Amino acid sequence: MISWFLLNLKPKKEFQVERLFQEASFDFYLPRCLERESIKAFFPGYAFLRFDHPRHYKLVRYTRGVKKIVGSEAGPVPLPDAVIEEIRAREIGGFIEIPDSRTAPTPGDEIEVTEGPLKGLRGVFNRELSGHERVLVLLNYVSYQGSLQIEKARIRKVESS
Repeated sequence: MISWFLLNLKPKKEFQVERLFQEASFDFYLPRCLERESIKAFFPGYAFLRFDHPRHYKLVRYTRGVKKIVGSEAGPVPLPDAVIEEIRAREIGGFIEIPDSRTAPTPGDEIEVTEGPLKGLRGVFNRELSGHERVLVLLNYVSYQGSLQIEKARIRKVESS
């Protein structure tokens, strides 16, 4: 079955792994952001790859720079195309824009998701995330955890009634 999967990569090997998979004609997606005028992986240590599982499993798993294919005890967990589309939709000029923190709600504020497949979901704002913590968003989604971490631009503070 050809699907998108999440790869956990060795530290600072995102761009090398990207080159290897692109040379092998795989669909590889590495979201990028600009931090202090340098290009970085938006989810450090992680990237997305579209491949035929189980046919290409060993090829992917044992590619230089790949630590593992994220999944459960049952095997790799395929991601819906909508996940990749939502991340790509956030790109401006090839980079994921990190919203200005001045528009963020404060801890304890009730918020509502205003965009994407989770639109309308309400919750309580906890804290702002650093670059490495953005990975938690991805892992919580893949592991189907109960908490949600989302870009500040996609939420709004709910006004008291």
